[in-house]
Amino acid sequence: MTSKPEAAQHLRDLARLRRVRDRIDREYAQPLDVEALAYGVHMSAGHLSRQFRLAYGESPYSYLMTRRIERAMALLRRGDLNVTEVCFEVGCSSLGTFSTRFAELVGVPPSTYRRQAAHAAAEMPACVAKQVTRPIRNREAPLGGPNLD
Repeated sequence: MTSKPEAAQHLRDLARLRRVRDRIDREYAQPLDVEALAYGVHMSAGHLSRQFRLAYGESPYSYLMTRRIERAMALLRRGDLNVTEVCFEVGCSSLGTFSTRFAELVGVPPSTYRRQAAHAAAEMPACVAKQVTRPIRNREAPLGGPNLD
């Protein structure tokens, strides 16, 4: 059985992890790293990474990249920015890393997604397009890319 002080500490840790997740959601386009996130909630980077993974099933960096790819998908569907502009708009500093992670999560490279999604999503409301084109976490994208037809 867990003692009351341990349970209270666990709840405090969960609250700090929610603050980290909320910060990532708000500031995804800013240069964020695990050390800065950990410093903001008075944890070590290692402890934050372990606890975040236990609570949310993925590392803080993976969660950040998923948020960035999710926003990139919306920008690419709009069609007014090219892939490089979108990469930097969402806070990525490397086009190669962005493209690789995008393809892992979405199943197709960003340039292919932009061509396919701009046409397909134009015919559906934005709220529906956001739901059906949401990136898949943990490298679970099906081969062949998203089904936008």
